[in-house]
Amino acid sequence: MPETTPPNPAEPGLEVRTYFVRNRNALLARADFGDLFVDYYLHLGAHHIRVAPEHDAMFKRALAVFTLHSASRPWNEMTAWTMNFQAPLVNLFLTSDNDTGAVTGRVFDENVKEGPENLFFADVVRGNQPKRRSMVSFEGSDPVAAVEKFYAQSEQRGARIFQLGDEDFAMVSEHPDCDLTWFRQLDVEQVRILDQHEQLVLLERRIQRWHCGCNQQRMMQVLAPTMQQDPEGLFGIDPKLEIRCPRCGARHTITREAMEAYLAQSRQKPEAGGQKPEA
Repeated sequence: MPETTPPNPAEPGLEVRTYFVRNRNALLARADFGDLFVDYYLHLGAHHIRVAPEHDAMFKRALAVFTLHSASRPWNEMTAWTMNFQAPLVNLFLTSDNDTGAVTGRVFDENVKEGPENLFFADVVRGNQPKRRSMVSFEGSDPVAAVEKFYAQSEQRGARIFQLGDEDFAMVSEHPDCDLTWFRQLDVEQVRILDQHEQLVLLERRIQRWHCGCNQQRMMQVLAPTMQQDPEGLFGIDPKLEIRCPRCGARHTITREAMEAYLAQSRQKPEAGGQKPEA
């Protein structure tokens, strides 16, 4: 198949390559995540976000697999995953926009809902279609196992994820008429040197980057309903408040004066048109 090029290439970032494994009818997605992990840590440092080491290790594995998944999906697709783990009690949230190549996410370790089992939620918006949600339960504390269960039950096809090095990950997923005996017997060493034994056809090079796009205006949109109903309850006697982005955890400081000006402007000149849906 010919290599395709995105209509609007993303800014420089992590390159994910996808290949069709000829004669095996499978898709290989692979990337070295060193640069993306660096951007993730720079984000944590810039916003003074502390993540427990155990949760950090889980999030990095989830981020790698999520990015490989996103790079294997259509260009007009937005995706959000929430992985709810009961032991440790933590939520991992990830979201992507394939139109821009942006991926981001965060760890939620406070006020996490307790339940009888781990749950995996996937929300997808493709083009102008309505949002689709799927949910599966899974066992253990490894995000990789959670994703493999999600593929088997929700995607109705197999996917196997391999960590080939400290920051090198690969995902092999089934296509119709996949050689399932070969697929199920794959191991780390075989995937590491797959190009030496199988005919790989390059499909795409996609650029993925750590990016959320949150800013003060978006945060004020979130606060606007509460500000209209109960400004004293929102600010109290303080002239400003701090809010964290629900998508990436970035800290934003909003002053009461700016919030009042935003509401006044919104009443005078309502925004025209719709916004791009978020998964």
